[in-house]
Amino acid sequence: MAVPARTCGASRPGPARTVLPWPRRGPRPGARSPASGPPRPRLLFLPPLLLLPLLAAPGASAYSFPQQHTMQHWARRLEQEIDGVMRIFGGVQQLREIYKDNRNLFEVQENEPQKLVEKVAGDIESLLDRKVQALKRLADAAENFQKAHRWQDNIKEEDIVYYDAKADAELDDPESEDVERGSKASTLRLDFIEDPNFKNKVNYSYTAVQIPTDIYKGSTVILNELNWTEALENVFTENRRQDPTLLWQVFGSATGVTRYYPATPWRAPKKIDLYDVRRRPWYIQGASSPKDMVIIVDVSGSVSGLTLKLMKTSVCEMLDTLSDDDYVNVASFNEKAQPVSCFTHLVQANVRNKKVFKEAVQGMVAKGTTGYKAGFEYAFDQLQNSNITRANCNKMIMMFTDGGEDRVQDVFEKYNWPNRTVRVFTFSVGQHNYDVTPLQWMACANKGYYFEIPSIGAIRINTQEYLDVLGRPMVLAGKEAKQVQWTNVYEDALGLGLVVTGTLPVFNLTQDGPGEKKNQLILGVMGIDVALNDIKRLTPNYTLGANGYVFAIDLNGYVLLHPNLKPQTTNFREPVTLDFLDAELEDENKEEIRRSMIDGNKGHKQIRTLVKSLDERYIDEVMRNYTWVPIRSTNYSLGLVLPPYSTFYLQANLSDQILQVKYFEFLLPSSFESEGHVFIAPREYCKDLNASDNNTEFLKNFIELMEKVTPDSKQCNNFLLHNLILDTGITQQLVERVWRDQDLNTYSLLAVFAATDGGITRIFPNKAAEDWTENPEPFNASFYRRSLDNRGYVFKPPHQDALLRPLELENDTVGILVSTAVELSLGGRTLRPAVVGVKLDLEAWAEKFKVLASNRTHQDQPQKCGPSSHCEMDCEVNNEDLLCVLIDDGGFLVLSNQNHQWDQVGRFFSEVDANLMLALYNNSFYTRKESYDYQAACAPQPPGNLGAAPRGIFVPTVADFLNLAWWTSAAAWSLFQQLLYGLIYHSWFQADPAEAEGNPEARESSCVMKQTQYYFGSVNASYNAIIDCGNCSRLFHAQRLTNTNLLFVVAEKPLCSQCEAGRLLQKETHSDGPEQCELVQRPRYRRGPHICFDYNATEDTSDCGRGASFPPSLGILVSLQLLLLLGLPPRPQPQVHTHASHRP
Repeated sequence: MAVPARTCGASRPGPARTVLPWPRRGPRPGARSPASGPPRPRLLFLPPLLLLPLLAAPGASAYSFPQQHTMQHWARRLEQEIDGVMRIFGGVQQLREIYKDNRNLFEVQENEPQKLVEKVAGDIESLLDRKVQALKRLADAAENFQKAHRWQDNIKEEDIVYYDAKADAELDDPESEDVERGSKASTLRLDFIEDPNFKNKVNYSYTAVQIPTDIYKGSTVILNELNWTEALENVFTENRRQDPTLLWQVFGSATGVTRYYPATPWRAPKKIDLYDVRRRPWYIQGASSPKDMVIIVDVSGSVSGLTLKLMKTSVCEMLDTLSDDDYVNVASFNEKAQPVSCFTHLVQANVRNKKVFKEAVQGMVAKGTTGYKAGFEYAFDQLQNSNITRANCNKMIMMFTDGGEDRVQDVFEKYNWPNRTVRVFTFSVGQHNYDVTPLQWMACANKGYYFEIPSIGAIRINTQEYLDVLGRPMVLAGKEAKQVQWTNVYEDALGLGLVVTGTLPVFNLTQDGPGEKKNQLILGVMGIDVALNDIKRLTPNYTLGANGYVFAIDLNGYVLLHPNLKPQTTNFREPVTLDFLDAELEDENKEEIRRSMIDGNKGHKQIRTLVKSLDERYIDEVMRNYTWVPIRSTNYSLGLVLPPYSTFYLQANLSDQILQVKYFEFLLPSSFESEGHVFIAPREYCKDLNASDNNTEFLKNFIELMEKVTPDSKQCNNFLLHNLILDTGITQQLVERVWRDQDLNTYSLLAVFAATDGGITRIFPNKAAEDWTENPEPFNASFYRRSLDNRGYVFKPPHQDALLRPLELENDTVGILVSTAVELSLGGRTLRPAVVGVKLDLEAWAEKFKVLASNRTHQDQPQKCGPSSHCEMDCEVNNEDLLCVLIDDGGFLVLSNQNHQWDQVGRFFSEVDANLMLALYNNSFYTRKESYDYQAACAPQPPGNLGAAPRGIFVPTVADFLNLAWWTSAAAWSLFQQLLYGLIYHSWFQADPAEAEGNPEARESSCVMKQTQYYFGSVNASYNAIIDCGNCSRLFHAQRLTNTNLLFVVAEKPLCSQCEAGRLLQKETHSDGPEQCELVQRPRYRRGPHICFDYNATEDTSDCGRGASFPPSLGILVSLQLLLLLGLPPRPQPQVHTHASHRP
């Protein structure tokens, strides 16, 4: 290209529209620029005329800062150069012609959103309905089996034969309970076969039984439970015969026994197994209606040492019995009551709110005197607050105390009698000599229950048995309460992955005798799992395009299906609760859509919204069409998202088998040298196709299979195969018509490429495939999806992390992708079936960039300015004084005239020049978007070295010895039990360092990460500005390049560092998330289950707990305590501790 001749100060003619064919390379890059400091500069925006007196460059008397029209001229030259290369090599127009020439080989199909979403919703409804029928058969059978069962008081372990799912693990564990006791139960030995549907080894002839570690398998209750539930085995088997797609069928008993089908060995953790079905999300949801719970904790002075520890642990365990349908608050009381956290009212019992409570509870300190009245009045006031979102069902107060004499009858008369709409549960914690009769009376007088927690071992069982009381109204309601509920998404404990579970309560239908009252106990909950992958298979995969998708949410707004539902680590004890507004970038339109879906409405809306790129580096403003309908008979709602350009899609019609064979040959590696390398998307083309993460191996498997079957085979997806083969032929024609005859080196191109909706990515020449790092699935490639959403040319520099070493330019050639979508218009129907692009040679194009942004008058001779003349600086001659860069729409460096910055291409520009990036941001060239990733995985923080490690077993202090209350409450039996349980369950009070070191789950846990992306603001004009900082001020010019995602910036290089700006951050950082205390003041819209069972006039409340009312001998207690304290050797302490964790 001949650069227009120009003398210093002369007018400039219009540039020629030719392309610079320079394969030139610059010198190897040098050192990196220094880091920036914190002082913040001021920006002065001045008209161009006022800037002229300021434009003299320090230290360069013959040169001045380029004028605005000069830099606009450079920008036009850059735009034309990019456009010229893409027109010659991209092949957009030629590919359009190729599609039109092959018009007889495909049809244009339409995505009709309303029909699509209704069909998918109907298919999901049918799938779940089949599970519901199986669930009802199981629940009915269980009730009949239990009713017909004859209770046996003298039943023995040897009378029961069953497969103990934990038997193999316990035999390998010499410390196991059954090894120690020498279990007499007849445990079956089974053979298992691998089943890919379960991702496990199973036995379809038997059920398996799991019994919690802290429950004695030989007790009469457990043995009778095992006896009558054995009959369920036949029902499980028959269900599977009727529906072979059924996964786990489970009966969770109120006694803690779990019987599931098919049988498989239990996945025992490395540490003690604390799994109890009664604490699983699906069991809690099925066993009772939603709850409004206020927990009040006595923190008076008598609650000290061990008792306070027990209370803290008990509250945490109680919180774990709550689900997202429940609401809760926690308060402590002595003479006054106050919330333990920043929550001043009932809040949703979601994972993040419960975490706040658990952390706050640990800070409770005992002092003052006991004031039950203050605690209960606070609790009743909380439950009567109608100005907040809450469950409006099962109102209850849970009080933890060490004892007291006051019955606070006047409070109950004022707030709760005569209707008794609030249940009161009381918990006597620790060993003490107080009369517990008042505590029992409070519970019995308010339809609750009294429990005792004398030691650690009693916590779990006694903080979950209140569910039996709440289940009474459900049992008495009979068939009306027999409603299937579907859970949130959660992690299956047996390795199935993410599932939802349909639940149905199982009631005790027995009566104590003729004419006696109906039994009001819940037997347990029946559940059937549905894997999310099975639901996803019912949704359209590839007809919606790369940026179209289906999603589903529940009544809480949590996603059941969504492409962004990707938890990096899962904890099977907690549900996976990702809100729709956290799965996407939140805005007012999406809030309206979410509300409408939760309300069970149908709807359609086209919105302009922000979307995050697949690599989470960019933000694009796009148009999207949302369509949604409810899934009948469930609590779910289904949505469909389509970009306007995905309204239509291509469906290949390759009936000509000769043409099929011809196109197929271009997939063979033998054709790659002449036709370019082909990557095929790793899709499920056929049932027998072996998957592989290595695309070369996957292609080999694909070719071998195609030699055995035809694209029309019934075992194959004909749509996917025909489209793949069609796109193979079409991209080969692009090679033939455009690429093969071009000299890429002449224009400094490393490669040209095309990717298609059909799953083909063709790279030319073949050797360029060695450096191709993009995803072979176009729908999962960031460049592909962004090109569809953006008009013009999308630049994508190589990804660089600030923590990694710079690009190695000495040995490797670094490329910059430039891509654009191919838009077809066929019969008035517009679609974008492909993306084409080029890969630029970084070093050669950096040199070309200098020349395009220079005052050259000849191709090989830079502009010279004599001592008597006055010239403007340019990006080539004056690169020691002038910084010239191209930055993309995410703020990442693409090209620079500074050789030492070439190895920083792909980095966020604030890491290269913090001062200038901040000026661009302050000048609204960039807008910042912050969001939170609630699905991240983080390594645990290292524990602090505090000198003395925390005590796993309570050791009384001198103050305790001098405190009479301690002598009467921290009794010998309590300390003795704590010693026993502390040895076994000490992880409840402190984390085990061995676990932190050896358990992968301990090394990585769920966390919240804060993400920050930048994207172009509303400024499209050309701006001159000054970064004002006294003698360190800098001039800069910035301008968007038309038809690209690039910003062209010219600036003076900084002369000193004293005015360097604070650095903008773009990388993901660890965060606690948004402030929960503020979020609960504006809770997101949700709806709970539409039916509540919390009252029945026939409920018998006489069974309300029992407690001892006689005090033990103080003398005996003191003697035993002294003997234990003096006689026990000190327990060795571990050297390293992690933070305390509470296990459900």
